[in-house]
Amino acid sequence: VRGTVWIAERLIEEAELELGDEATVRRRLAELEVRHELGEIGDEELAEAEDALLAQLAARRGTEGENSGT
Repeated sequence: VRGTVWIAERLIEEAELELGDEATVRRRLAELEVRHELGEIGDEELAEAEDALLAQLAARRGTEGENSGT
């Protein structure tokens, strides 16, 4: 069950990142921090999720820069 929830969360994150903006990433990072503080996720899970979100944000920024005609 935990694996299914994890996959669902990743799919939601991906959809939000595709449709959203930096505010969505900040919200997801804040949610992760709260879950970590509550003991719902461990240090490793937090680090992996943060890395994934930040990498996606960086990739999105790179794509937007390329599309701006620079």
